[in-house]
Amino acid sequence: MDLLEYQAKKLFHEMGIPVLPSQRIDHSKDVKGLKVPYPVVLKSQVRQGGRGRAGGIKFVTNTIDAVAAAQTIFNLPIMGEYPEVLLAEAKYDADREFYLAIALDSSARRPVLLGSQQGGIGVESAMEQMQQVVVEQEFSPFYARRLAVKMGLTGTLIQSVSAVVEKMYQLFVQKDLDSVEINPLGVNASGEVMALDGKVTVNNGALGRHSDLISLIRESPLLAAKISNCTQNRETQNSLIKPEGHFVEPPLLVSLEGNIGILCNGAGLTMTTLDLVYQAGGKPANFLNIGSESYCGWYPTTLQERVKQGLELIAKDKKVKVVLVNILGTVTSCDDIAQVIRDYAQTRPKATPASSKSIPPLLPHLIVRLAGNQLDLAKETLAQVQVPLVDHLDDAVSQSITLAKSR
Repeated sequence: MDLLEYQAKKLFHEMGIPVLPSQRIDHSKDVKGLKVPYPVVLKSQVRQGGRGRAGGIKFVTNTIDAVAAAQTIFNLPIMGEYPEVLLAEAKYDADREFYLAIALDSSARRPVLLGSQQGGIGVESAMEQMQQVVVEQEFSPFYARRLAVKMGLTGTLIQSVSAVVEKMYQLFVQKDLDSVEINPLGVNASGEVMALDGKVTVNNGALGRHSDLISLIRESPLLAAKISNCTQNRETQNSLIKPEGHFVEPPLLVSLEGNIGILCNGAGLTMTTLDLVYQAGGKPANFLNIGSESYCGWYPTTLQERVKQGLELIAKDKKVKVVLVNILGTVTSCDDIAQVIRDYAQTRPKATPASSKSIPPLLPHLIVRLAGNQLDLAKETLAQVQVPLVDHLDDAVSQSITLAKSR
């Protein structure tokens, strides 16, 4: 889940990353009570990129212009999303703009530091200049300084930029985030650095450990509206609230006409798996994305709990003969996921032999493909219940189709 800019900057401020004086604007009339001295910049608070090119960022020098600009921005959709909040921020004269980010490298399974001397709206066209440093061992200031040097920085900029990178990494780890991005990091004539824009992507599965992030997210009217749209009546709304008051995203199971159920985490992974099944001649019965890309609230539960709920939901469809599980584990190990699948296979009634035509099977066969760490342990765990763990997705799809046709 991507936080809005003003929410990201709250986290930056708490961590000691330099940010400009700013004020949240909920209505255009609030600009009349602006406490930030002019000139200021008004920014649309949406989760889409390209706000500046779309007209969602305007500089103003007085109250009259500010009110007019705020009204325009509030009524300006950016890729279909209207802002419910604006951010009023002091104007900053930057001589240079850098790009900085911390993210998880899924292939290396390690955090990676990213940086470029070309930031702002031009960063997409300068990806060849992007430098990266993989955090291979316990983090130390050495990694941040190494990134600054690889970016080509010299003199005092090495220290000032690496100090920001260190604080970004601390935020990344302390809040269990998926990514932290500052674009641009402005540098003025005196060498002062300032986070002029920021993006923070929260790991939905870790929200249960961070009540401060939950409180921050609840400030967003955009998210409140999404939750409201998901709850069609009070009874439904009550069923989505756990005792601790956290909303649980209702899983969206898409039903089709075939006999293969598909369980994945992430919209892209789900669609890829679905396409591969079709291309190989299979017929999906349904598919379920238990990941975080499409949400109406958020999951306070772990990935393991969602795998269990997903298996139970898919298996309720009597057309399903085989369930193809394709899960990418990053923070959660493959063995943790495998233990959930093993426990599910042990507790549910087992399917009858294919020769028993008169009695329908109570549990579809499982074909599992996992990607992440502890794969060897996961294979041993699933072997306890004779569930195959397939290394390659193409092979998993092929086995699922073959098994579904034989039943």
